[in-house]
Amino acid sequence: MTKALSGPEVARKVNERFPNAVIEAGGSALSVKNESLRDIAEFLKTDPELAFDFLSNISAVDYFHADYFEVTYHLTSMAKNHSLVLKTRCFGRDNPTVPSVTSVWKGANFQEREVYDLMGIGFSGHPDLRRIFLWQGFAGHPLRRDFLGAAQVPGEEE
Repeated sequence: MTKALSGPEVARKVNERFPNAVIEAGGSALSVKNESLRDIAEFLKTDPELAFDFLSNISAVDYFHADYFEVTYHLTSMAKNHSLVLKTRCFGRDNPTVPSVTSVWKGANFQEREVYDLMGIGFSGHPDLRRIFLWQGFAGHPLRRDFLGAAQVPGEEE
């Protein structure tokens, strides 16, 4: 079974290389500034002690009332048999964007396209950012909490 690394321990190591880039760390997760994401991803992959050579999953969460999206990366080191959750935030609903990590992990290509298609989050530097499930003319992004102009967030009482 894969061992989850401590977010605060990895945060200390990341902060040595990228001062003030870590927003918060806890459990087995590390949240970093959007503009530092790509460089930190490269560091997490190439650092010999961390060696996160496999990107398992990319997902996104719509924090509608806080007006930001959080993009989550589940990383695994096959050689070291450990894992980490890397997170970043992008603000605003018109053009939320985070740096692409396709140059770090090739497997990010389709996963970033999926997040773009369903959540509307752009990935700057992506080699082919276009819809992957829905057609090009489809209006909106169906996994957003405000899709179809819903005034009420699902699960909330009026």
